[in-house]
Amino acid sequence: MTEEHREFTDSQVKILNRYVTNTTSNIFVLRNLPEVVKGALFSRYSRSSLGLKDLLLKEFVLNEETAFSSIAGITHSQDGEREIEDQIMAVKKAQNFYDRILDGYGDDSIGELGGAHLAIESVSMLAAKIIEDCRIGGSPLEKSTRYIYFDQKCNGEYLFYRESILMTSAYRELYVSTCNMLFDTYSQLIAPLTELMEKKFPKEHDVSKVAYTAALRAKVLDCLRGLLPASALTNMGLYGNGRFFETMIQKLNAHNLSEMQDIGKKSYTELSKVIPSFIRRAEQSHKYQKAFSEYQEQMQDDIKMLTEKYVDSTEEMQNPGVRLATYDLEAPYKIAAALLFSHSKGGLHEIQEMCQRLPQEELGRILDAACSFRESRRHKSPRALEHVDFTFEIVADFGIYRDLHRHRMLTQDRQLLTCRYGYFIPHEIRGTEMEFRYRNAMEDAKKAYDTMSRDLPEEAEYVVPMAYNVHWYFHVNLRQLQWLCELRSSPAGHPAYRYVAQEMAKQVIQVFPMFDRFFRFVDYDGYELGRLGQEIRIVEKAQVRGFHNEP
Repeated sequence: MTEEHREFTDSQVKILNRYVTNTTSNIFVLRNLPEVVKGALFSRYSRSSLGLKDLLLKEFVLNEETAFSSIAGITHSQDGEREIEDQIMAVKKAQNFYDRILDGYGDDSIGELGGAHLAIESVSMLAAKIIEDCRIGGSPLEKSTRYIYFDQKCNGEYLFYRESILMTSAYRELYVSTCNMLFDTYSQLIAPLTELMEKKFPKEHDVSKVAYTAALRAKVLDCLRGLLPASALTNMGLYGNGRFFETMIQKLNAHNLSEMQDIGKKSYTELSKVIPSFIRRAEQSHKYQKAFSEYQEQMQDDIKMLTEKYVDSTEEMQNPGVRLATYDLEAPYKIAAALLFSHSKGGLHEIQEMCQRLPQEELGRILDAACSFRESRRHKSPRALEHVDFTFEIVADFGIYRDLHRHRMLTQDRQLLTCRYGYFIPHEIRGTEMEFRYRNAMEDAKKAYDTMSRDLPEEAEYVVPMAYNVHWYFHVNLRQLQWLCELRSSPAGHPAYRYVAQEMAKQVIQVFPMFDRFFRFVDYDGYELGRLGQEIRIVEKAQVRGFHNEP
């Protein structure tokens, strides 16, 4: 008898209704279950003859060893705090049970079957990037620099990270005064730049005041964000599966910077209250964590030594820009063969050789099949485009890096933040009094960085303003590159990263003209108040739904 036709008693149905969306169908969604239960349940499900609902009842809900009722919050306590404590204690009590299930299957992928939402607040922008380097299995959202003013103070102090080593070093006063100077400049330029933008882009009579104000604010803050140091505090919301969090914490624990170690320790403490079985190997005294930390330290030391021996004398990529560093000359044939493969009986290698013999017109016809019917960038191309990779080397400001770094399905790495590659000046302030103040702030920050970095190169990163250029690379397949270029070139985007997206598409097309068809929704136009159209649409939608009344 299949689960779809399984009949449960009335009491069982009453229990199941709390945890599944449908007790009679073979398709349903789990609900009201802690993540550790979901993960353990699915891991057992993969190797059990029972249906999921039977398994949930027999081995979890009615199994005293799991402490299920307490973990799921089914108590009769009138004291809310006591109920939370009971739940935490129940998780600890039942942890051995869940650990046995997870260990018994010996498969790390089981850690992907449950997850948690983690709030990470008041951490530096530098820390946010290091957290987001753990890219697979996690979905981060970070406080925006284009919608939120960053000049707020708490107890009379700007909100930037006071790095412990810097704050106990001879550079304490230099570090604090430089960060304060950058925030002061940022704050003092908001009003005059807003006034300048209002004169340059006056509101048209048929444009909503709310939409105009939001677009204007985004324009101003986009220009000034370069003054914010990497120490500026930000907030993150992070959803990830257990495997992601375990890896993230292990990397943070092994990081050289004390802020990362502190975030790793606190993240472990909090996640242990919800998904302890998934992250237990990231506990600092665990043998896996110790081994990982030793591996990281030895590897980094060895690579650093080899870099100093072989690379330090090589020529630097000094000028800002985008460079297509590597690509595959057989790219068109690989994509065409991959497109044809699933509908054929031939071998992939043989189909690729056949494609190499085709005239260009016929090869183009095959490539057209993958994109001719796309009506918007949201129509994802087939995975055949993933057979081709490109590596881009980029020197651009840290603000651009922050925006593009969020694309997780690509391989990327960066060098340390420095002031050696120059900085970006928004064209909106060029030729104005604001440019003089902006430049002075950048030069003063560089002097502070140069002084601190001689002894503390990693800690000195905190003082580097976002306008300074950072050197990084992207290694990306064509399918993801198509998505990135079409998305990040849209009118609402920051003009600086729009340029990078446009340039990457142009350079690929220059090497492979027939790939122009894959970038049909890249927007190459320039927009002075690019966010305005998006803000108008947001206001219109809100008004239709009754969520907003324009003043």
